[in-house]
Amino acid sequence: MKNWAKPLLAVAMSGFAALAAAQNYPTKPVRVIIPFPPGGTLDTVGRLLAQKLSDQMGQPFVVDNKPGGNGVIGADVVAKSPADGYTLLFNASTFTTAPMTMKSAPYGVVKDFEPIALVAKAPLAVSINKNLPITDIKSMMSYAKANPGKMSFAVGSVGSAGHLSTELLKREGKLDYLIVPYKGTAPAFQDLVGGQIDGFIDPILGALQYHKAGMLRVIAVTSKSRAPNLPDVPTVAETVPGFEFYSWYGLWGPAKLPAAITAALNTQVNKALAGDMQEKLAQQGLLLTPGTAEDFVKFQREDMARSQKIITDGNIKVE
Repeated sequence: MKNWAKPLLAVAMSGFAALAAAQNYPTKPVRVIIPFPPGGTLDTVGRLLAQKLSDQMGQPFVVDNKPGGNGVIGADVVAKSPADGYTLLFNASTFTTAPMTMKSAPYGVVKDFEPIALVAKAPLAVSINKNLPITDIKSMMSYAKANPGKMSFAVGSVGSAGHLSTELLKREGKLDYLIVPYKGTAPAFQDLVGGQIDGFIDPILGALQYHKAGMLRVIAVTSKSRAPNLPDVPTVAETVPGFEFYSWYGLWGPAKLPAAITAALNTQVNKALAGDMQEKLAQQGLLLTPGTAEDFVKFQREDMARSQKIITDGNIKVE
């Protein structure tokens, strides 16, 4: 065999091997890293999806919670893993925005990850301390303008969807209120209920129990239409036209994940979303988002551009 033919043969053989592996995928357990602690909405959705993929694909999809660094630690593990489909990342939109708030991140969202499927979008709830004379967005804006620089809003983590929507509402409403970072949503809700903070914008599921118990007041949701599990609560857009914001959840693999594996996983995620997961997620106020991997790439690109503008305009950064 001529010398020049050997490299071509090697490339062809490796291509055939990769294709064969993709066609048989998965042949062993798949590790699904969730880079936040158990118990939150992200973890709940991720575990539901992992169980459905296990049932459908005949191998265990095992959730591995790796919290720390606002999700960066767990995501970095996936970025540095082999692109063979056996280490995946299930994460929220914070994954794409957190690096924008940092001086340096150990990975690039676009460069080091392969988008597989957008799973769901989560509308956010605008929650207010029940003792304030605020019943809707209009009265909240009036109160903030009457008390410039005195009203306070919590954010569960820097760069989160809740943080960005709080900044966006401040900008769109031409409001002057304090934004107070917290280390997680639990202490933020505790201080909101206790009156140490005035407002908090976070996915509906977190606020729902407090709202139903009368411990705080949800005055609006950030989705385009009213939320099915809060039908009497208006949207922000009913007062601030065009306002719309979501947290969202997706599945990624390391960069250069074989196209056949990406396609197989995307197909199985869509199948899961069409089954009983649909009812379970809808009960939690989530909007399912079936689509192709290419749809997810486009969505991610547009969402990152919008988020970057909010972060730049608000000078949001991790200190």
